Amino acid sequence: MKRVVVGMSGGVDSSVAALLMRNQGHEVIGVTMSIYSGRPADGPIPDSCYGPGEPGDIAQAAEICARLGIPHHVIDLKGEYRSMVLDYAREEYLDGRTPNPCVLCNQKVKFGMLLDRLDGTAGLGFDLFVTGHYARTAVMEDTGRRAIRIAADPAKDQSYFLCMLTQERLARVHFPLGDMSKPQVREIARAAGLVNHDRPESQDFAFGGYKAVVNAPENPGPITDGSGTVIGRHRGIWGYTIGQRRGLGVGGGEPLYVTGLDARTNTVVAGPESALYRRELTALGVNWMSIAPPPQGTGPLRLQVKIRYRNPAVPALVTPGAGSAARVTFDEPQRAIARGQWAVFYDGDILVGGGAIAE
Repeated sequence: MKRVVVGMSGGVDSSVAALLMRNQGHEVIGVTMSIYSGRPADGPIPDSCYGPGEPGDIAQAAEICARLGIPHHVIDLKGEYRSMVLDYAREEYLDGRTPNPCVLCNQKVKFGMLLDRLDGTAGLGFDLFVTGHYARTAVMEDTGRRAIRIAADPAKDQSYFLCMLTQERLARVHFPLGDMSKPQVREIARAAGLVNHDRPESQDFAFGGYKAVVNAPENPGPITDGSGTVIGRHRGIWGYTIGQRRGLGVGGGEPLYVTGLDARTNTVVAGPESALYRRELTALGVNWMSIAPPPQGTGPLRLQVKIRYRNPAVPALVTPGAGSAARVTFDEPQRAIARGQWAVFYDGDILVGGGAIAE
């Protein structure tokens, strides 16, 4: 029997994770992060990770814990979340990049500050930290390093968001839903009488979308074509992302897409779809997970790489560079590679590592 802390969101996945660990005989404690520091909503509250619906989520998590007969604690991380996730996302958008806040939230808050707080001032020391992520843990036989495997259900796999976890964090992490499908999880919850068994999934990172996170005044500037000719006006580069077509407001001729964002000159560059394809990218701040950080000069590694969560992992050569950089060369050109997103490396079903796309 282990002392297990389960991160409870109020949703069905984390609830079933807690149920499974309790049924295995472990001492289970539910914890919920309080991260929302914005204003209350005036109307209906859609499900989101960060939003004014948080009190309801906390109440739902507490109700589930009571149903399971386990204690429930709320950990206040509002300040940490704002500085580590929201402020980061805002600066990325304003600089013409397309961030993925969920990667940073998992790295710095959910599997970072939360675990430090549990070990420290909260006094809830634990053996395992469990979440409802669809992923699986693994230990590499040849090196003993810990790693993450993709979930048994590829359509639900969330390993991409966990690419920045360290060996220290992985040593105390468990994902009991990694071998299950969503329908199986819902059926377990229904059979156990959990009231959230049919609760819809959160669709957005933040209430009000990225515009609410940026919360910046309009900053008009030019939209140019590939030759530098002005063909339109934009209201702020943070409202655009690479590959975007809708909302450009530039008509006539062939369809145009956002192909570049230049914060220095406050310019949006538009071009044909053919201009969106690239074969190379540089990733910085790379976290090597299943293998030790390769020294500079190491030959390229034959891996598969995702440039977005919903993109498939495609064949590429990953060449370690100076510091924590890596150069990725794809077998085939990839569409709409965006600075700020994460390039995540896989070897089959093993997550090898990942880093933020810099260029």
